[in-house]
Amino acid sequence: MDTVPHGLTAFDITDPLKVHVVEMDEIPNASWLRPGIPGAGQQQFGDALLAKYPFFLVPSAVSQHSWNLVFDPGRAAGLYRLRLQEHFALDTRLHPPVG
Repeated sequence: MDTVPHGLTAFDITDPLKVHVVEMDEIPNASWLRPGIPGAGQQQFGDALLAKYPFFLVPSAVSQHSWNLVFDPGRAAGLYRLRLQEHFALDTRLHPPVG
């Protein structure tokens, strides 16, 4: 990750009622909440949610105590207000070179 430029973005959602919260029991396969490469079923599930909702919150596969906000910026245009956007530099100590 430290060889590709990244950005950090913060924004306000103008109407929080537009955010759909995906509860654990709505996720078709509990193993989807474990880290790994997303499969076709996961992608279809996410695509269907994006087609129905401008934003959705889904439990994180990385941390059981976190959530991921997913949205399509084009579809959600006008429903959020940019707060800041800046370059993000990953701390390379988190992923030291091997060898």
